[in-house]
Parts: sequence; C-alpha cells; structure tokens
Amino acid sequence: MSQTLTVSLDKPIAATRLLDGYPQSEGIPASSDAPADSATQAACIATGGSEAQRTAFSQACQTLNGVVAKLNDLYARIFTEHGEEIARLSVEIARKILMQKVEKGDYEIESIVKEAIMHAPSRHDLVVHLNPDDLAQCREAQQHGEQGGALAGIKLVPDPNIERAECLLDSPKGIIKSLIDENLERIGRALRKEE
Repeated sequence: MSQTLTVSLDKPIAATRLLDGYPQSEGIPASSDAPADSATQAACIATGGSEAQRTAFSQACQTLNGVVAKLNDLYARIFTEHGEEIARLSVEIARKILMQKVEKGDYEIESIVKEAIMHAPSRHDLVVHLNPDDLAQCREAQQHGEQGGALAGIKLVPDPNIERAECLLDSPKGIIKSLIDENLERIGRALRKEE
C-alpha cells in the first residue's frame, strides 16, 4: 500500500536544479544545457508548460468548433427534410380540432362574418352567403347588434353549399371566401415558407 510523503520546510525554496540523467518534459532543457540561474530556469519551465497548455487548449477548441458546426448542419438538414411533414401535420391537427368545434357548434359565426367583411373591398351591396344552420344566429346578431355595427345593412342569404362556420361574401368588386379548408391551406403555406 502506497503512502504519501509530506515534506515541511521552514523557509521558501530559493533555487532548484534538475538532476543529470533525469527524464525531461518537452520544452524544459536538460540539466547540462540548463541556464545557470534559477530565475531563467523557472521561466523556461513556465514557458514550456504554458505553451503546451495553449496548444492543447487550441486543439480542444478546434475540435469543439468542429462538433458544433456538424451539429448545426445536422439540425438544419433534419429540419429541412422534415419541415414539410411538420407543416402538414400541424395543419391536420388544426383541421381535426376545428372540425370537432364545428360539430359541437362551438364557434361564433358573427365573428367569422365580421372578419371576412374586414377583408371586403367595399361594404356597398354586400351579400353574405351562410349555411342555413348559421343564418338564424347571424340574423339575430344583426337585429340585436348595435346600430351601424359590422353586420348592419348587409344582406344575409342561406346557401346549402356553404358549410357551417364558413361564409362567402359577394360584392360588386368580387367574392371573398372564408372557408376552413382555404384558411388552413394558407396557414400551411405560411408554415412552409418559414422554413
């Protein structure tokens, strides 16, 4: 069993000398070539040790930078390869959630119509086509809404070709559709562009 040897000195060490034939570390001169004074000898030892440390540290940094670059490349490649699938899955999840809400009637048709009206080029002679199930709720909001509100003065017509929670605005300047599938497709395109 090995034991540790401890030496206690009363005074600090004033000088040191390397022994002849003792194995040398890189950067430290052998004792026959060693500078005569201890200060020069200590400087040689310190320089050799710190240079070796700098070299090792520099190599470690280069290795680490290489690993980071490879990880960044891998992340970018994986995200690019799977970005289309991520966007598609996100849209499908949103579609399922929306369809569940529509089936339960958990939506406000007035808000959907008001949003579509905001995108209309003009409110003049505007006709809103709605699913017959949504028409009654929208007419009630129109009658009980504030005077001059978003639905005031707009003609509401039933259209069995329009799904629940959707509407179509017909104006002299064009048609605006607020359809769930088209909105989800627009969101999907926006997600794919962000990649």
